[in-house]
Amino acid sequence: MSHSYPWTAHGLSPDQDQKRAALNYLNEAWAEARHDGVDGDCLAQASLFAAFAELVSTYGEDAVAKFVEGLAGRIRSGEFSVVEFRQ
Repeated sequence: MSHSYPWTAHGLSPDQDQKRAALNYLNEAWAEARHDGVDGDCLAQASLFAAFAELVSTYGEDAVAKFVEGLAGRIRSGEFSVVEFRQ
């Protein structure tokens, strides 16, 4: 399991179509849950739990733990920050 999963800083990985479709599904589900009143923080934590459970099932605990070690630097570098542009 590489640190480039699922997206790299330089663009989408080779199976970008599936990942893009998956992100679209997640965005739709997220929007529906928020519309139904689910708190964003609760939704985020549940999403992380589900994601890590799936990754552990697929790659194993050690590989996922190694992957998670690299998240702090990626977060601090802004990889997950959403920039809003206002006109």
